[in-house]
Amino acid sequence: MAAPVDDMFSRCVDPAKASNCVEVRFIDNIKGKGLFAKRSFKKGDTIFIEQPLVSSQFLWNASYKYRACEYCLRALETAEENARRLSGLPALSLPHPELCKVRPDRHQACPQCQVMYCGTECRQAAWEQYHKVLCLGPSHDDPDHPVNKLQDAWKSVHYPPETSSIMIMARMVATIKQAQDKGRWQRLFNHFCSRTANEEEEIVHKLLGEKFKWFSPEGFRSLFSLVGTNGQGIGTSSLSQWVHACDALELPSQQREQLDAFIDQLYKDIDKETGDFLNCEGSGLFLLQSSCNHSCVPNTEASFPDNNFLLHLSALSDISPGEEICISYLDCCQRDRSRHSRHKILRENYLFICSCQKCMSQMDDADMTSEDEEEVEGEGETEGDDLEDEMTDV
Repeated sequence: MAAPVDDMFSRCVDPAKASNCVEVRFIDNIKGKGLFAKRSFKKGDTIFIEQPLVSSQFLWNASYKYRACEYCLRALETAEENARRLSGLPALSLPHPELCKVRPDRHQACPQCQVMYCGTECRQAAWEQYHKVLCLGPSHDDPDHPVNKLQDAWKSVHYPPETSSIMIMARMVATIKQAQDKGRWQRLFNHFCSRTANEEEEIVHKLLGEKFKWFSPEGFRSLFSLVGTNGQGIGTSSLSQWVHACDALELPSQQREQLDAFIDQLYKDIDKETGDFLNCEGSGLFLLQSSCNHSCVPNTEASFPDNNFLLHLSALSDISPGEEICISYLDCCQRDRSRHSRHKILRENYLFICSCQKCMSQMDDADMTSEDEEEVEGEGETEGDDLEDEMTDV
C-alpha cells in the first residue's frame, strides 16, 4: 500500500512549501510514479529539504574511525582533527579554524551504551525512535552480543566501497517495535516496496551473498529489497565544510593564493595517505526523494550541505512547471560511460533498463566493454582532480 500524499511530504523541513512546489504522479506500469514540478525552478534553486525515515552510517566507515553522530550522521571530528587523521600529519594546523562549525562541547553519549551524538536533540530523537530497542548498554563492546555478531557477519561480505548497512534494517524493525502508531510507520516503509518477487530475489542475493542464506523469511527478503533499491547515499565531512567556508572568504589576492596553495597541498597529502575514502558515509530512506526517477542527464541532484542527513534536492538546470524531476542513480564517472555499461550498472543495482533521452539517442552505439572504457578513462587523468571533487561535493 502506497503512502498517502500527505505522508509523502511529512519528512520535509517545510512540508507545506514542498507540496506547493512538487507533486507525485503515476506515470505507467513500468516506471510507476514520478516527481513533477508544480512551478518553475531556476538552476541552483533548492526544491526541497528532507529528513530520512531512517539512516545509518556504513559499518566499515565507522570501523575506520570516521566519527559521525549515531542519529543524523553529522561529522563529529573538527575540520583540523579530520585533516590530521586523513593526511597522517598529527601536527597539522588549519588556518581560519573559526570556520569549522563542529562543536565538541555539545556532543553527548548515550548513558547506557556510550554511542555518540552531536547533541541532546539527536540523542533524544534516536532514543524515541529506535535506540530504546537497539541500545546494547554495557554489551556495546561485547563481540558475542547478537547485534555485534550480526554486524561482523555483514562486514565479512561487504567490504568498501559500501552501499548499504544491516543496521538500516535493524532500525526499521526497532522503529516499528517502539512506535505507538505502528500502522503509520509500516505504511511509510511499505511505500518503498514496489518490486516483484523475482526482482527481490535478485537484490537479496546481491546484498546478502552466500553466507546469508539463513535469512529466508519472505518479509526479510522484502526488507532487503527495499533498502537495496531505495537507499540514498549520505556523505558528511567537517573538512569539506571548512573548505567551502574558505572558498567563500573575501581575501586579498596574496592571501587567497596562499590559502588555495595550502588546500591544494592538503589534498595531495590526503591522497597519498588515505586515498578516496574521505567522508563519513552511510545511507538513508527518503520518502519524497525516492519518488524521483533516474535519468542519465538529470535535472536535479541531492547533496548534504548541512553536514548531516538533511537532503537538499537542487536544480541542475532550469525546470518548467509539469516537467519531471529526475536524479541520477549513477555518479559522474558512471554517467560518462557507454550506454551498454550504464545499463549493466543500473540493471544489477536497481533492476531496470533506462530509457532516458540520452540512452534512446545512443541506441545504435556499439557496445563497449568495461576494459575498453578503463583504458580510455586512464588517459589524461590529473592527479588530485577526483579527490578535490570528492571532498567538496558533499
